[in-house]
Amino acid sequence: MDRIFPKPLRIGALLSTIAILAFGYSLFLIVLAHDLPDPHRLKEPNSPVTTEFTDRNGELLYRLYEGRNRTPLTLNDVSPHFINATVSIEDKNFFSHPGIDVFGITRAFISNLQNQNIQGGSTLTQQLIKNTLLTTERTWKRKVQEVLLSFWAERIYSKEQILTMYVNEAPYGGPNWGIDAAARSYFGKEAKDLNLAESAYLAGLPASPTIYSPYGPTSELGKERQKQVLRRMAEDGYITQAEADEAANRELAIKPPLHDLKAPHFVMYVRQLLEEKYGPKAVSQGGLRVQTTLDLQLQNTVQTIVSEEVNKLANLNVGNGAAMVTDPRTGHILAMVGSKDYYNPKFGNYNVTLAPRQPGSSIKPITYATGFKMGYSPGTVLLDTPTVFKSAWEVYAPVNYDGKFHGPVSIRTALGSSYNVPAVKMLATVGLPAMLQTARDLGITTLNDTDRYGLSLTLGAGEVKLLDMMTVYGTFSQMGVRHNLTPILKVTDSNGIVLEDNTLASGVSVLSPGIAYMITDILADNKARTPAFGPNSLLHIPGHTVPVKTGTTDNKKDNWAFGYTPEYVVGTWVGNNNNTPMNQALASGVTGASPIWNRIMTHLLKDKPDVAFVKPPEVVEGTTTPISFTDPFSTINLDQPGP
Repeated sequence: MDRIFPKPLRIGALLSTIAILAFGYSLFLIVLAHDLPDPHRLKEPNSPVTTEFTDRNGELLYRLYEGRNRTPLTLNDVSPHFINATVSIEDKNFFSHPGIDVFGITRAFISNLQNQNIQGGSTLTQQLIKNTLLTTERTWKRKVQEVLLSFWAERIYSKEQILTMYVNEAPYGGPNWGIDAAARSYFGKEAKDLNLAESAYLAGLPASPTIYSPYGPTSELGKERQKQVLRRMAEDGYITQAEADEAANRELAIKPPLHDLKAPHFVMYVRQLLEEKYGPKAVSQGGLRVQTTLDLQLQNTVQTIVSEEVNKLANLNVGNGAAMVTDPRTGHILAMVGSKDYYNPKFGNYNVTLAPRQPGSSIKPITYATGFKMGYSPGTVLLDTPTVFKSAWEVYAPVNYDGKFHGPVSIRTALGSSYNVPAVKMLATVGLPAMLQTARDLGITTLNDTDRYGLSLTLGAGEVKLLDMMTVYGTFSQMGVRHNLTPILKVTDSNGIVLEDNTLASGVSVLSPGIAYMITDILADNKARTPAFGPNSLLHIPGHTVPVKTGTTDNKKDNWAFGYTPEYVVGTWVGNNNNTPMNQALASGVTGASPIWNRIMTHLLKDKPDVAFVKPPEVVEGTTTPISFTDPFSTINLDQPGP
């Protein structure tokens, strides 16, 4: 080997390689650093631009914020509990590292390689740089610039100066940037007067201000975050475990939000989606112009209807209600009412439209659509008779809502009158995997753990979101074409550049038009539901073709109604946020969600002509030979192959 490559040549080659690598590394740093902002600018005042939310017609819904709600403080003006809590949860090695945490970056690097996206590992100094000097783009170049600037900033400023700037610049939700605004907004006090429980709660907010917000749909996560902060403080020796436990159990007296926004559940939902996509800073300071899909006039009408009808049901132990209206042709959300009163401190900010709840019989159309895929039809006859389903894990004997059995019934009557036994037999025939696949295709996002469910799933034993069910019924409305729901019409930045435009939303075909039409035809057949609901129920809109389906859980914890035309989908719910059962006298189709649904749909269709659904060529009407495909005996063993 020495003869081929003499020693001097090998040494020269090695030195040349080192020189090339050093040159390349230097060039890499020069490229990254050439447009770095000056960290001396950290002390310069920042001027955020207001973000505005409007409805689809330009009506102002919310202005966030006309100026950053921020008053700089010194650390002497801030509770020591808050300072300790912030260091504990965000950067426990803050006082010892040089601006970057090598171990944290290493962990983030490994996570990024595994997940193929940019993860954390940021110190308080890095977060300060990110919040003030850099953009929110998630790239390696920006991350390296963040590291370089953090190291540079620590050579310019003391730890006390950096910590002071951080607590004055961190986002705490809404217009509240800095601890002074957060303390006053959430607790009505100065930052120096915050107690341990309040300090831990606020220190946990910057990681995800919308998710942990006390005013949002996931407010309970803010309390969990507070407990996490307190555990860290105890581990780091700032407090004892007893003090942590006492603070965790203390009730927080959070002030209600100012009533300066319209359609609050909807706006907070839009804001959450935007923050997930663009980052909290871009949304609350970036001067975005967000034109939403909401029709504010319709929203106000729906809110009034929900509030009035829920109040009428107080004697039936109904405490809350929710409703949505969508345009199934585009997926645009026209109205979203998440509770009867957003500003009620006990339950108002809980957005039921986004919460997993049991749908009762409103999920049955998915089961029958799966059966239609396999060749069954509205005329197929099922035996509504006492039946026991046996398997290795359960013995299940479903009963009908009225406590009776109706003998041989067509699928048209079984679905129209919402009989339970035939629906369970259909699910036993098509199988859970096939039904769950249809559910996912139609827009359900929650039924993912297949091992959790049995045949009672077709009666609503799994939890779904009202939001997702609107997509399901919208897909039926559009003859199998699914349009994923969106609350955003257009987003424009402060320079007038359009960031997204959903004006002409495209759909995807997930179900054959014939199957969607058969489901639609059954749900619009007033004769088919007459045996269970009577000919003049609230499910019937005279003069209009409106498919509709209700759902009520056995324990009366949830009551639903969904109905649609080619132009609208209306979904409604009543119940209690804490799952307390409603009065057993509540009757699906007569009381509960149906009156709300009827009033909203009647309002939408007033003075409008009937818009019929167009029958696809593949659907042929005629006499159908009844077919009984179920086991003729009263016991069906699901572990044994059928005859």
